[in-house]
Amino acid sequence: MDGKPPYPPFSIETATLKVRLAEDAWNSRDPDRVVQVYTEDSQWRNRAEFPRGREQIRAFLQRKWATELDYRLIKELWATDGNRIAVRFAYEWHNQAGDWFRSYGNENWEFNEKGLMQRRYASINDKPIEAEQRLMHWPQGRRPDEHPGLSELGL
Repeated sequence: MDGKPPYPPFSIETATLKVRLAEDAWNSRDPDRVVQVYTEDSQWRNRAEFPRGREQIRAFLQRKWATELDYRLIKELWATDGNRIAVRFAYEWHNQAGDWFRSYGNENWEFNEKGLMQRRYASINDKPIEAEQRLMHWPQGRRPDEHPGLSELGL
């Protein structure tokens, strides 16, 4: 693989694009698509899990989307410097019992020179919500451009 543009060092514009591309990939809920943006030896911290490398990340994502149903995610750039990007995000999902949640979090990303993420550190909290409180309504897949982002939704 030659890499995943845009490449570091990131400007506000290229970091914003990188964040949207990541959001789009995660909203596909396709682990095979998502893992392609990480280095072969990528290091993660996601809550209390520490996957290493694409195969462990793929397995993590398969487990995640088997339990976090009707997943809808919005990411927003928080800051960028050189080859690092800080992101805040929220996503909505329900479990098999039909209980809805909104998960809030922050991620710190570090990229190699080819634009592949070599480190991802995520801190996430889940808030139970009623189905009527959901704010993320669109068909599975990419969030439409006209759908509000986190700031517009007051999240």
